[in-house]
Amino acid sequence: MTTESPPRRVRLRRIARRVGIVLAGLVAAVTAASFGYNLATNGPVSRPSGLLMVRAGGFDTRYRTWGTSGTPIVLVPGAFETADTFAALGAALGTNHRVFAIDLTGTGYSAPSPPFNADHMAEQLLAFLAAEGLTGADAPVLVGHSSGAAVAGLAALRGPGTVKAVVFLDGDGLPLNGPPLLGWLVINPYRTTILRLALSSSWLIKQLYSSQCGPSCPPLSPAGVETWRLPLQQPGFQQAITYTLRHGIPSMTGAEFSQLKASGVPKRVIVGINDPQMSASDAAATAVRIGAPRPIFVPGRHLTMISSPGQVAAAVRAFIASLR
Repeated sequence: MTTESPPRRVRLRRIARRVGIVLAGLVAAVTAASFGYNLATNGPVSRPSGLLMVRAGGFDTRYRTWGTSGTPIVLVPGAFETADTFAALGAALGTNHRVFAIDLTGTGYSAPSPPFNADHMAEQLLAFLAAEGLTGADAPVLVGHSSGAAVAGLAALRGPGTVKAVVFLDGDGLPLNGPPLLGWLVINPYRTTILRLALSSSWLIKQLYSSQCGPSCPPLSPAGVETWRLPLQQPGFQQAITYTLRHGIPSMTGAEFSQLKASGVPKRVIVGINDPQMSASDAAATAVRIGAPRPIFVPGRHLTMISSPGQVAAAVRAFIASLR
C-alpha cells in the first residue's frame, strides 16, 4: 500500500487554493459587472399613450376593444403575450362581434398583482367582465390562448353563469413545469441582468417570434419588435417570470378539468396544424379532457391569431353560431 507523499499533497492544496482564488475573483468580477449593467440600464421604462385601463376587484387591467355589436368575445393572452398579440384576430372578429382583449397581471401594462397563478388571473378576468357589464345576457365567449386557456377555463368555473362559452386556442391548460430550482438559483443581480440582456436583443425576439409563428406570419418590423419588447420591460414582469420559473405556467388541476367537463359551459378547441407545442393527439386529448367536440385545426404554428386570424375568426364565429 502506497501513500501520497507530503510534498504532493502540499502541491495539490496550493493548486486548489489558487483555483478557488481565481473562481472567487471571477464571481466577484461578474457580480460587479452585473451590478454595473443593472445600474446603467435602470432608467424609467416608457409606456404607450392612450392605454385603456379599468380598475375593478383590486386589479388595474389594461385592455383593447374592437367592434360595437354582436356576442361579446374576450381574448385572454398566454405567457409573454398581451392584448396587442390579438390585434389581427380582434379586428377580424370585430366586424360582427364586440371584442375585448386584456393584459394579464404581471405581463404588459396591467398593474402587477401577485401571485401570478391561474386562479388569481381568473379573478382578474372575472373582475374585468363585471366592470364592463359582460354578464347575464351579455355574458361573453372566452378565448384563451396557450396558457391563457387555463385562465379562461377557471374563470368559467369560478363565475358560473357569467361565461357563455370557452375556447382553448393553441392551449391545453396543463402544467408545464421547468426545473423549479432555476427560479431559486438565478438570483439578483444576475436575474435582472439576464432578463434585460435578453430583451435588449432584437435578433432574439425576432427568432422566438419566427419559431412560434412560422413562415406565414408577417416579419417583425422595428415597431413590431417594440410591441413585444416594451410590455415585458414593465414593472412586475421580472417578478412574474421568477414566479413562473418556480411554480410553472398557469394551469388547471385534474379535478378542475373534471369540473369543467361536467359543467354546462360549451367548449371548443382550436389549434394550429403545425403547432410545435401541441400535437394533433394532444389537441384531441384536450378536447376529451374538457368535454369538447373534436378539435378544429387551422393553418399555422403556435401563434395562430397572428398567422391565421381569418381562419381562427371563422372557427370562433361558427362555434358561436352553434350556441343559438
